[in-house]
Amino acid sequence: MIELESGPFHIMKIHAEKIFPDECCGFLFGKEESNGNRKISTLKEVENAKPGDKRRRFEITGKDYMQAERFAAENNLSLLGIYHSHPNHPAIPSEHDRVAAQPFFSYVILSVRDGKTDHIRSWRLNDDAQFEEEIFTSAQLNPSITWQQ
Repeated sequence: MIELESGPFHIMKIHAEKIFPDECCGFLFGKEESNGNRKISTLKEVENAKPGDKRRRFEITGKDYMQAERFAAENNLSLLGIYHSHPNHPAIPSEHDRVAAQPFFSYVILSVRDGKTDHIRSWRLNDDAQFEEEIFTSAQLNPSITWQQ
């Protein structure tokens, strides 16, 4: 299970809506408990480095990854994953998302329809390098957003 505290949840949602109709992206930081549950306490927005059309793809630079790892170490946090948006598409990972994914990371996807967050889902790679959905919760459940499982 992955849980976002209300602050990071709010920032992520605003980021996705502000960047629409392009894809936004960012890093998720927090702690992983001994039972495997993840609690996200901090996130960092990252500029989508994809050249050209950013409506269907995002890229994160190697420099941004290095800065994220450094930030995690300096703040006694773990880099637990990445979030990104799918403008006018469901929060289901694409084949491109799967191929670019890294083991261990959680991938939170926000579906943003016409500039408003519609639903949010989280995914992790299994041992066969296929995405499996994670249970996703937030301290700030909003009835206008569908929490699909």
